[in-house]
Amino acid sequence: MAVIVVTGTGTEIGKTVVTAAVAAAALAAGRSVAVLKPAQTGVLPGEDGDVDVVARLAGDVTRAELARFPDPLAPATAARRAGLPPVRPRQVAEAAAELAARHDLVLVEGAGGLLVRLDDSGATLADVAVELAAPVLVVAPAALGTLNMTALTAEALRARDLTQLGVVVGSWPGEPDLAARCNLADLPEAAGAPLLGVVPEGAGALTPVEFRGRATAWLAPGLGGRWDAEAFTAAVG
Repeated sequence: MAVIVVTGTGTEIGKTVVTAAVAAAALAAGRSVAVLKPAQTGVLPGEDGDVDVVARLAGDVTRAELARFPDPLAPATAARRAGLPPVRPRQVAEAAAELAARHDLVLVEGAGGLLVRLDDSGATLADVAVELAAPVLVVAPAALGTLNMTALTAEALRARDLTQLGVVVGSWPGEPDLAARCNLADLPEAAGAPLLGVVPEGAGALTPVEFRGRATAWLAPGLGGRWDAEAFTAAVG
């Protein structure tokens, strides 16, 4: 897979840290990696964006950001408020294809969920994935309500004939409650796709050395790691 689109079931659920973990695992395997953020919102000029966070945690990745809008809103709304042109799916696909020609892996990290609008025509990250014919990795929270959000995301992917690689829990709590433990077993059914990893809460605060050393322990072999979904689920259940 030269390109993977990374989306979430919502915002602030660990999508950037998961992207960093996937990048770190690929780098550890000797692969070259690029991270593309089509639209960075809620960040001012000169401040670190998501691609910078990924680079700090994962290591030597190529960073690409197509647009930056200051308001912490959906890309289409943030672009309109800033009086700037929005990002279009074709623009993202062309940038990803150019990066894929020079890298073993390109991670395209969306903003928020799959159907958050990129532009005033209603285009979304799903349209980017269609343009790229790329598989989609879904990042979900552990808490109550995640099954519904995950199932809706999966339904939207199927409606567009997009391949879902699987689900990664973006911030696994240190003391998971009953809902989180049960969700771990139920997420694959809700998604119709395998559970491919669990990244612990606070992982983004680790030092880069610690993060890179532990990333493969959070991800299943399908993402370049050594995490075992069945063993983990049985241990916490």
